[in-house]
Amino acid sequence: MKKFLNTLSWFGWPAICGLLVALLILQNDLYIPGISEPAPEPQPFTADSISQTPPYSFNSAVVNAAPSVVSIYTRRAIRRTGSRDNTLIAAQDPFSNSRIPRRQQVQSSLGSGVIVSPAGYILTNNHVINGADDIIVALADQRETRATVIGTDTETDLAVLKIEMTDLPSANWADSKTIKIGDIVLAIGNPFGLGQTVSQGIISATRRDLRLSTYEGFIQTDAAINIGNSGGALVNTKGELVGISTALISSDGGSEGLGFAIPSNLAKFVMTSIINNGHVIRGWLGIESTALSAELAEAFNLPLGSGILISGVSESGPAQVAGLQRGDIILRINDMVTHDARRVMNNVAKLKPGSKVNVVVLRDGKEQAFATEVGERPPDAVRN
Repeated sequence: MKKFLNTLSWFGWPAICGLLVALLILQNDLYIPGISEPAPEPQPFTADSISQTPPYSFNSAVVNAAPSVVSIYTRRAIRRTGSRDNTLIAAQDPFSNSRIPRRQQVQSSLGSGVIVSPAGYILTNNHVINGADDIIVALADQRETRATVIGTDTETDLAVLKIEMTDLPSANWADSKTIKIGDIVLAIGNPFGLGQTVSQGIISATRRDLRLSTYEGFIQTDAAINIGNSGGALVNTKGELVGISTALISSDGGSEGLGFAIPSNLAKFVMTSIINNGHVIRGWLGIESTALSAELAEAFNLPLGSGILISGVSESGPAQVAGLQRGDIILRINDMVTHDARRVMNNVAKLKPGSKVNVVVLRDGKEQAFATEVGERPPDAVRN
């Protein structure tokens, strides 16, 4: 017994001390009554906490948006007149006795579209259906039907189709003015005819002008947009439509993170006008304008970006009737910002023909105001 107590005195106390140190180190992870505080209970996710963290999945956005995105297949007959070469080829064909020489070819193409109304209206790109003799629309639920063209707008590369079906889904619109660079977006379409496909990226830039059409202001995104995506949907993380996928810049035809979509507000304006009027009705002043260069701004003692130069006036157009002249510098149109010529043209296009605007210009060093009645842009107009 005495030997045991001696051994304990040598080894017991160090062991007890070591145990106490270990308990102190582990007390944050191990709850021992009387020694450490209990660990806090994990908090459940709430709507607030989810909104402050990135989503782990975009499935809810896809579920909301994907049913309204369709695949579009077109066929166009390329008719050719007969020639001696064609006749010779047909004659050498072992099956030529049972058929006439072929004098046409059928060209097929594919694209995408978005159902924007339960009534069956579909938005797509004009270049997807241009010249088509037959348009087939395939829905996400595997139904297929033929579509008719309600109207097209070459100045934005948009077209409105219509299908006659029941129980149709419809896209929810987003306000494209509220989008910001860095926002997450999803591109939904039919790339290369693979069927409905979703890609994810961010908004890389807004109001891009590529000189592809008259009215632009593209949304740029790095979400993969490939051949076949044209006319498809660009949606936000709620599944709301922010744009119509339209173009890509690529060195080899594949996606390189440079995709472009027509903003939803512009697309909605065009769609509504086509449905209501059969074509797009736009406001028009009848001027050709350009940005004020640094040299001209200095010559007129104006800050750079303070106006646009009228470089041409349409004969008998609204501007000429009001008294505006070539060489005038437009400083204001009502409360419209006038440092960007293309943006001015886009904004004027939204004005109702017949409405009045006050155009303030700089002429001979003095400001002058002209009351101008907005006209309707003619189909062959080349000026604002």
